[in-house]
Amino acid sequence: MPGKDAIATRTTAAAEGDVTVLLIGMRINHFWAVHHWLPVFLAMPRMLRELAKDPERGLLNHVLLTASPRTYYVVQYWESKEKLYEYAHSPDMFHHRAWAIINRKERKGQVRGHVGLWHEAYVVPEGSYESIYADMPAFGLAAAHGQVPLERRGKRARDRFAYRSEKAAGKAAGKRAEKRVVAPEKTADGV
Repeated sequence: MPGKDAIATRTTAAAEGDVTVLLIGMRINHFWAVHHWLPVFLAMPRMLRELAKDPERGLLNHVLLTASPRTYYVVQYWESKEKLYEYAHSPDMFHHRAWAIINRKERKGQVRGHVGLWHEAYVVPEGSYESIYADMPAFGLAAAHGQVPLERRGKRARDRFAYRSEKAAGKAAGKRAEKRVVAPEKTADGV
């Protein structure tokens, strides 16, 4: 990764609480149909630039990837699913306009089969993710949430999965206290 210095140790992501991840991409079904897939291909960088200019929208980080010469996708890390939804439905953002164009072309039968679009969104609860980075600059989840020395969360994956932030630990303690409340015992005569 140009411009980023590797950290010569092992680290883990400093994420706490739920993590919102969006995988979004496209597949070129017909290379010759450039006029159909090129606008889609160019739309994502435009949306990412738009989001970079307005950090309050909630995109924390992204990674551009390719799975083949036909398939391109982006892994995005968001502050919350609410911020992701808000961006996706905001009429003043480019995403809204791009989807309106795609939907209009689809209704006219102009895009079917030339370019594939997909996305998957995940909200991953704390305790259901872990990470390790060895001699790496901040990447992926760590670039989105910061990174800490591995020892702070545990040297083994199972220890990092078991890590709970103070906020999550407080919620868990509250739930345990709720479960301990026991209904009063009834006597043999039901009183």
